Amino acid sequence: MALAPLDTEITLDQLTLDPYPIYRRLRAEAPVLRVASARRTFLTKAALTKLVKDDPILFSSDDPNTPMKPAFRAHTLMRKDGDAHLAERRAINPALTPKRINSDWGPLYEQLAADYIGRLPRGEVVDLFATLCGPLSARILAHILGIPEATDDEMQRWSQRLIDGAGNFGWRPEPFAASDEANDQMDALFARLAPQRIAEPDGSAFSVMLTAENPIPLSQIRANLKIAIGGGINEPRDAMATAIFGLLDKPEQLAEVKAKGAWSAAFEEAIRWVAPIQASSRLVTADTELGGFEIPKGETVMTIQASANRDEELFENGEDFFVFRDKNPHQSFGNGPHHCAGAHVARRTVGKIILPMLFDRFPNMTLPDRQAVQWRGFGFRGPINLPVVLN
Repeated sequence: MALAPLDTEITLDQLTLDPYPIYRRLRAEAPVLRVASARRTFLTKAALTKLVKDDPILFSSDDPNTPMKPAFRAHTLMRKDGDAHLAERRAINPALTPKRINSDWGPLYEQLAADYIGRLPRGEVVDLFATLCGPLSARILAHILGIPEATDDEMQRWSQRLIDGAGNFGWRPEPFAASDEANDQMDALFARLAPQRIAEPDGSAFSVMLTAENPIPLSQIRANLKIAIGGGINEPRDAMATAIFGLLDKPEQLAEVKAKGAWSAAFEEAIRWVAPIQASSRLVTADTELGGFEIPKGETVMTIQASANRDEELFENGEDFFVFRDKNPHQSFGNGPHHCAGAHVARRTVGKIILPMLFDRFPNMTLPDRQAVQWRGFGFRGPINLPVVLN
């Protein structure tokens, strides 16, 4: 059996600017492909990406070839399997259960959303990415984690630097220098707040982990918080921005969403159409086969859920934003043991609270120039601006 073909033409810059035409071609021509620039074997079909995520023994998250460890200065739960992964996941999960989110945090989310949406000016062009999607996602996460003393700007800056470092597949020194500075600032904040979160337990993730009967080591508590900061802002932020863009770009769908109250469906379609987390790495632990090609032990495969979410075998007109699909088996929250711990938070805050509240306050909001909206990202993707007119 042969190795997968090797591509030396695809660049990381191309994947950052506009990956979808490339993925569409790969699904048709080379769904298993070694991509030299990323030092990974890309898997672009939904069946392959799901198969890999569902088998954590053969396809391990503990991949030493990923830039995540230097970016977070820690061996995080995202790069662990089995009992080690489960122990850290169990430590933070009590703060993220649907019951806790709905009963304890729900009213706070609604108040925060009302505050941030209430500040937006009517009748002028406003960049919702900068004024709403990023800051509100940061504020909600700061409260969930138990670090509301961090400002919106700090939360967003730390998140972006962690993301840039974790996605630094070219191993350039500058993103790691930036993430090092962010790590120093986060560690200082955690050290300052820990005594108070122990003395006055508040149900936040930090407090829950610190006051557990058998707490995980402090180094891993910090690593868990950083993972949440790295992934817990960009996913709701980018899902929110993508959903707003998609609905404003398709006014007939927006009208139907309003009529049916189908905001949750709009959220799910947004994260299918442009997955906030586009790709994930897995280390192959034994010689195996994928898509008819030999995958040797020690190879790193990359599941491209951005591509899986548009796979023609599952999605009719998958390149289009269409809220009212009969089925939407997207992989944006992952599957298997590493299914996103923050999925309930994102669904609740963006799909059930923020989108309906925003469109209720500004029922005649418009997208003046769809071409002005810029999209970026290979590992993580979304709009980086969203100019709209609020009416």
